[in-house]
Amino acid sequence: CIRDSTVGLIELLPPGAILIIGGLLVPLLPGRLKPWAGVVLPVLGFMHLLALEKGFVQNLVVFGYELTPVRVDGLSLVFGYVFFIAAILGGIYGLGVRDNVQLVAALTYVGSAIGGVFAGDLITLFIYWELTAITSVFLVWAGRTKRAAKAGMRYLIIQVGSGVILLAGVILHFVDTGSLDFDKLIGADGLLGSASIGVLLIFVAFGIKCAFPLLHNWLQDAYPESTATGTIYLSIFTTKMAVYALARGYPGTGVLIIIGAVMTAFPIFFAVIENDLRRVLTYSLNNQLGFMVVGIGIGTELALNGAAAYAFANIIFEGLLFMAMGAVLLRTGTCLGSELGGLYKTMPWTAALCIVGAASISAFPFLSGFVTKPLILDETAAGHHVIIYLMLLFASAGVFHHSGIKIPYFAFFAHDSGKRVKEAPANMLFAMAVMAVMCIGIGIFPEVLYRVLPYQMDYHPYTTTHVITQYQLLLFSALAFVFLQKTGLYPPELRSTNIDTDWIYRKALPAVVRASVGIGHTVVDAIRVPVRALLQGISGLVYRLHGPEGVFARTWTTGSIAFWAVVVLCGYLLYFLGR
Repeated sequence: CIRDSTVGLIELLPPGAILIIGGLLVPLLPGRLKPWAGVVLPVLGFMHLLALEKGFVQNLVVFGYELTPVRVDGLSLVFGYVFFIAAILGGIYGLGVRDNVQLVAALTYVGSAIGGVFAGDLITLFIYWELTAITSVFLVWAGRTKRAAKAGMRYLIIQVGSGVILLAGVILHFVDTGSLDFDKLIGADGLLGSASIGVLLIFVAFGIKCAFPLLHNWLQDAYPESTATGTIYLSIFTTKMAVYALARGYPGTGVLIIIGAVMTAFPIFFAVIENDLRRVLTYSLNNQLGFMVVGIGIGTELALNGAAAYAFANIIFEGLLFMAMGAVLLRTGTCLGSELGGLYKTMPWTAALCIVGAASISAFPFLSGFVTKPLILDETAAGHHVIIYLMLLFASAGVFHHSGIKIPYFAFFAHDSGKRVKEAPANMLFAMAVMAVMCIGIGIFPEVLYRVLPYQMDYHPYTTTHVITQYQLLLFSALAFVFLQKTGLYPPELRSTNIDTDWIYRKALPAVVRASVGIGHTVVDAIRVPVRALLQGISGLVYRLHGPEGVFARTWTTGSIAFWAVVVLCGYLLYFLGR
């Protein structure tokens, strides 16, 4: 009986609920125990997930509607596993944080994202979708600067707007189909042109959170304004939750191949000229998401496995890079490439671990990126998407250029900034070391990751073609970087603000407002004199009529008023009788 009741309690709680409930109680803990909640609660949550059997579904009837708060299958488990692993390591990394805002926001945010990937219906997904927006914005505001306050407000508007669009789509989809199930939403043809309005709106909502081109700048705007620890959480959960949602609802949607390819390519140019190294990593994140979106768009089992595997690996090595830059920010107070360099002398362990992450994201053989990215590339080639394949190769070279080389080079080497700071705290080094070991472990033993992917497959990444092609790509990209550096053609690291799609609200809209105000002043100046003369004329006429000597100011007898009223009435009657 005890065992049955325990199992019942485990199945009653949705994955992530322990983090949400526990996170809200963190302020009640003693000061020294608060940071440990960021480790203990994810561990308990992970144990809870492992206790749930694959295939478990929890159904619930609310106001006559059947909902599925929990659905455990192959796709959700991949994201659930890596989310909990990242949450545990993020908690270890942030053991020095005792800020209630960051602790509560991080735990509830992570719990909401985990709940979202196990949601089996669209209403439950919408609830978690909005919870991630509301909780994560406090991680941006935790930066406690004017820039963080403004960026956080813009971030909140965009994220909540995504939720509103999602809700509208869910309602229209339910009206059309009578179903709230969160499964494949797109038709068998994979064309958005034949989809309903509701399905299109849901697609747009997912695209905003996944940082589609022209909808992406909230990522570069908000993430670098958070704290060293807050940015770690932000970089992992929001966009990967959107990747999961696309993989669940829109596999095989052809337009995603084009969208994903553009996502991989355009951030490269911004990353090369960006001075803030954390912002460089946000552009890198945009680039990496593009590979996953391409895999989802292709939609074959191998491609979907590739998208899930690459999301898993990316969370680890991208998280490692953000952790390294967070440690640099903690010790130096800046992440500007123009103010860094030479840190390898006093932060050698951070530099070494950062290089592991940089090599992993660049897909060096025997590291995690090499055994996950080819799943997508091979399926792209197999589908005869020649132009897309070439774009992905270009993007692969680009990510090595700006994340594989630029990040460690300008942070730890390059010119000597003269900064002599302490090595990162032990807890940060431990979290980074575990991530580095995972990058290497997945690269050497990829079958461990392959076993937890949604679909069974027999794939061997270490073929002669894969290895030679990748080494050639890395070699030519490295030579290009050296050539640009030696010739002085590489854009220098300058203190500046690079304008992306935020040009619309930073430049265009203010210019339109200023122009409108200027035109308004011109029009007012032009009509001021004639309008004043007209008003004076009207005022004079009113005075003549109603003034002391005016017609309407004279005293009339009651008899005269009655007489003229009778005359007007008689005229009115004669007019209508004549008709």
